[in-house]
Amino acid sequence: MRHKLAMIFAAAIGFFIVSTSLFAHHGNAVYDSDKKLNVSGTVTEWLWANPHCFLKIDGRNDKGEVTHWIVETSNPQDMVRQGWARNSFKPGDEISLTITPAKNDRPVGRFAGKELVLNGKPFPPAATQ
Repeated sequence: MRHKLAMIFAAAIGFFIVSTSLFAHHGNAVYDSDKKLNVSGTVTEWLWANPHCFLKIDGRNDKGEVTHWIVETSNPQDMVRQGWARNSFKPGDEISLTITPAKNDRPVGRFAGKELVLNGKPFPPAATQ
């Protein structure tokens, strides 16, 4: 009987340890949800991967200096539902989008909209209908 209780207790502890880290992954505490920032620049890389896709952009700040932005999006399955694809962006594309910036003022943010402007046109193309 003690062995069975010990196994149940160990399993419960293991479950709570694993579940805590799973929920922690989806936290947005790093982003300032009260702010929105428009970022414009040139795509340097589009990372299509789980658990999140990332868009890397070189933009210019107010002083004309290049700022290397990293923008987090959702997972590939969500992105496909929104009209995005593995080949949606390529290095050299001109892009403008709205992000929720990081609280620490680093050039990192989370995509904060459904649309963006890619090479002067709304993206995804279905957004124009």
